[in-house]
Amino acid sequence: MSLQGKTAVITGSNSGIGLGVARELARAGANVVLNSFTDREEDHALAGALAREFGVQARYIQADMSNGADCRALIEKAGACDILVNNAGIQHVSPIDEFPQDKWDAIIAINMTSNFHTMAAALPKMRAAGWGRIVNIASAHGLTASPFKSAYVAAKHGVVGMTKTVALETAEEPITCNAICPGYVLTPLVEAQIPDTMEKYNMGREEVIKKVMLERQPSREFATVEQMGGTAVFLCSDAAAQITGTAISVDGGWTAL
Repeated sequence: MSLQGKTAVITGSNSGIGLGVARELARAGANVVLNSFTDREEDHALAGALAREFGVQARYIQADMSNGADCRALIEKAGACDILVNNAGIQHVSPIDEFPQDKWDAIIAINMTSNFHTMAAALPKMRAAGWGRIVNIASAHGLTASPFKSAYVAAKHGVVGMTKTVALETAEEPITCNAICPGYVLTPLVEAQIPDTMEKYNMGREEVIKKVMLERQPSREFATVEQMGGTAVFLCSDAAAQITGTAISVDGGWTAL
């Protein structure tokens, strides 16, 4: 599945799922543009390391995904954008009647509205190039719900709906738009939560993973960032040229329940 000569822009990609997707796209030959809201030396060094490891071009561009103008500027600064992966996201857990308004606004902006801005800016570039792939990282929570996550669930449902809309708008063009819906993925952020959860429930590592953290994931195994990246690469390949408007679950059976 060679993506040689293609340029991929991945939002929220200096760690976790976004970085995993960027690595697999680079492994497949794509030039990559990394992004996050920070602008540190290590962010730019990360891009340099990817370039050296995979022999592709890699850049880091700072942009705040809560700001629509920043979202659109990211695509413009990238130059080419053959592949767009909307991954940036944040989370907050609270009952709806206690949910802080600023947290609601930030989650909706970063997890959903940013996708609108980046897709709107990227589509003219894809049309000019005669080819394009959009991969939106939604969530199992884009297909089902959990309590205390009103903003996240609303945003991810919105991402799945927007994915379908853009797929229909581009259906007669060589452009596809799909969503990946991960369950629990073993990222550095999740890994950091394991010791506290072990202490809270007085359980060992494996027990807390299977009985607490992965209670809703029937496989009782975390998905990996490499699997998310591999799914994204497949969706960008010629084999997936007729897959559009689809939400692909990578959730160990969560949404099959």
